[in-house]
Amino acid sequence: MGSFGRRGRIVESVTVTADTLVEGLTFPEGAQWHEGHLWFSDTHAGEVLAYDPATGALNTVAEVPGRPAGLGFLPDGRLLIASTRDRLVLCRDPGGALSVYADLSGIAVWHLTDMCVDRRGRAYVGNSGDDSTPPAPPRPADLAMVEPDGTVHAVATDMMFASGMVVTADGGTLVVAETRSTPGRLTAFTVEPDSSLAQRRVLAEFETGIAPEGLAIDAEDGIWVASPSGGEVLRVDAAGVVTDRLVVFDSHAVALGGADGRDLFVCTCETPIPEEAEAERSGAIRLLRVEVPATQY
Repeated sequence: MGSFGRRGRIVESVTVTADTLVEGLTFPEGAQWHEGHLWFSDTHAGEVLAYDPATGALNTVAEVPGRPAGLGFLPDGRLLIASTRDRLVLCRDPGGALSVYADLSGIAVWHLTDMCVDRRGRAYVGNSGDDSTPPAPPRPADLAMVEPDGTVHAVATDMMFASGMVVTADGGTLVVAETRSTPGRLTAFTVEPDSSLAQRRVLAEFETGIAPEGLAIDAEDGIWVASPSGGEVLRVDAAGVVTDRLVVFDSHAVALGGADGRDLFVCTCETPIPEEAEAERSGAIRLLRVEVPATQY
């Protein structure tokens, strides 16, 4: 299988061997590398976990009955958690206590999805729009932004299932995966000084069968894209050109980190259906090595 980048260059898929770090999860999501650990939500188990690659230790750091998904860290190190079903963003303090950071029910029309927190502490949060599943079209939904003081705004409209999100190293561009657009695409916005989003544009579009979900960004502003429907993870450069395609089945979220920044952690699960995911526990964290390291702030 090959893919045309935006400049017309064909990039062939490469079969790789991924190491398995963690198994027996319901649905790992929202992966973030922070302070030597991989933090992620096990959504249908209602838990946020932290994995230490150095020791193999896996610890539960929060229990979220509303089903956690997207995660992000504020500049002061506090953890934000998107609680999907109650449409809240929760904050975990250094001692482990949870509190409501923001209520998104006035903007989110259905369950929350992924989240990205920029270095100024602004949290961007998507929602799925409705409970439809392909091939039915989704309901377009607004993208929410939570200011550092907890104020909530809608900063983009008509998103077709906003999923993974990343901000470029200079803080000037937000890129969002629109999982259920046709075709699947990465949409970019310029982040204005007043926190608004402007100059909406398509960074990359994918061929039929590639629905982008989780994203991770590297030091060259290259974006790793998880696509469970395509059975692979792809890298798109800053110009929107596909540079790499690695075969990883059932991948739906990614994070870049590790001791040298070149570990690509891939969240996989054989089914997105909650009841099946809870019963089968086929979710896992896989590890690949890549050439370009993570962005260092």
